[in-house]
Amino acid sequence: MENRKTRIALADDHILLRNALKELIHTFGPYEVIIEADNGRDLLDKIAAAPAPPDLCVLDVSMPVMDGYETQVELRKNWPDTKTLVLSQYNNEFTVIRLLKEGASGYLLKSAAPDEFKRALESVLNNEYYHPEMTAGKFQRYVDIMQRKHPAISKKEMIFLGLCCSELTYKDIGEKMGMSTRTIDGYRDSLFEKLRIKSRSGLVMYALTAGIVPLSESSDIAMEGLKEKDEGAEKE
Repeated sequence: MENRKTRIALADDHILLRNALKELIHTFGPYEVIIEADNGRDLLDKIAAAPAPPDLCVLDVSMPVMDGYETQVELRKNWPDTKTLVLSQYNNEFTVIRLLKEGASGYLLKSAAPDEFKRALESVLNNEYYHPEMTAGKFQRYVDIMQRKHPAISKKEMIFLGLCCSELTYKDIGEKMGMSTRTIDGYRDSLFEKLRIKSRSGLVMYALTAGIVPLSESSDIAMEGLKEKDEGAEKE
């Protein structure tokens, strides 16, 4: 059985932070930082020249030359088996959604504590998804809920949840579903309470982990569900 360290690549234009992350990662366990890059383009070039690609890339969102989103697109295209944990200084929900749709497995704020960074690395490497709101086994509880077809989530809320995985604003979602902004806000607040989630990006992570919809097709699938429901109502 092969016994090797997990290969990790770091991409961040702040050298001091990158060095600190490298030292921290080496204290976590059998990890080896094999690539350090100043930006996305630098990272891609170094991966292409390496004997083997990294198992995981820790990727900053905001970088010069090529940012985290563009880099993730190329990583998914050229090295689909390499996982990505994205770091950001800001909790921008649309950034999270875009990155998840392009295959990122986790999202973490740079203000996170070292033990949370370690949990995020472990989760992503174990083929799980990581989001700051989804800790302490919450993901598994959500999956269990969906497998039991928990009646607390209505079909309209499920459709709304699928549309949340797109880049539509809440206003746009309301227009697609033919509902008022107030009704859409009600669905959002209801799901926040039921799922103990506080943000739209948290809802996206729930939908992804529970397997409700493939993120790349979330908007189309959600609207198809709405269409089927409307057709059923007409027949009645």
